[in-house]
Amino acid sequence: MRWDNLFDDLEGQLEHELNAEDLELRAEEERLRLGRLSLRHRLMGLGAGSGPRAGGGVVRLVLTSGVTLAIRPTTFGRDWLAAEILDTPTASAGTAPPGVPARGAPQCVVPIAAIAGVILQSAEVRASLAAPAEPGSGVVDRIGFAFVLRDLARRRRFVEVHTPGGLLSGTIDRVGRDHIDLAMHDRGVPRRSSEVRQYRIIPLAGIQLLRLP
Repeated sequence: MRWDNLFDDLEGQLEHELNAEDLELRAEEERLRLGRLSLRHRLMGLGAGSGPRAGGGVVRLVLTSGVTLAIRPTTFGRDWLAAEILDTPTASAGTAPPGVPARGAPQCVVPIAAIAGVILQSAEVRASLAAPAEPGSGVVDRIGFAFVLRDLARRRRFVEVHTPGGLLSGTIDRVGRDHIDLAMHDRGVPRRSSEVRQYRIIPLAGIQLLRLP
């Protein structure tokens, strides 16, 4: 009986040590996973997306200019996201209301580098942490912000460009390595030389938000 008790005790100790080692291994794997999460991954978790297409969750952003806005992400690129704007951007650093999307909610493109913060509730923190560290390898995941701007220039789309110096609007004429040329004109009129008030070179780093009315 004494040997049996000894073996039972050794078996219990071994099982306890194996369980502790397994728990420690899982904890280390989770620390490594969290260490690989980027802001893009966290935003994808909030947007309830498992890939470049998001599932429609509301995300509240604070831009580097101090503007806050609520958006519903629709697409995540390499260094940008596209979304519906759910409320009017405000220059307050406080909590932005969820907002109710109007009929035909305006679309926007936000460079991830222009995000100064994300406003979260407790449940949203958990949702953002649940995002995979490697959310996808599709075509959209490899598309950069400059590519999106070149496509808008090609389509001759009227855009509103939010910058630290104010709101600028018009048509993107061309996209350089680190800047765009914007022909500034009123909304609703074609981009003609006679309608252009002025031309503006805007650094890509100065673009806080690109709104597509």
